[in-house]
Amino acid sequence: MATKKDTRKKKKAWKDLPPLARIGTVIVGAVQLSLLIAAQRDISKRPAEQIRGSKAVWRMVTLINFVGPGSYFAFGRKNLPRRSAATAR
Repeated sequence: MATKKDTRKKKKAWKDLPPLARIGTVIVGAVQLSLLIAAQRDISKRPAEQIRGSKAVWRMVTLINFVGPGSYFAFGRKNLPRRSAATAR
């Protein structure tokens, strides 16, 4: 039997990444975590009447990387009527 070469690439370890790749990874991770926290906090503080659908479902959706929190902020919140400058006083 002939042996086949393993053509799969070996995963790079953190220490093997160039410094810019490490910095980029940390920044992307921080942005993702910030979006997740902001969405979860908004769901907690916003009344259920101001959210399209179930709060529990939106909590689960926000766990999907960038797509989840972005979807919640774009589609999950109902638009509130804007107050005019005259009524804000």
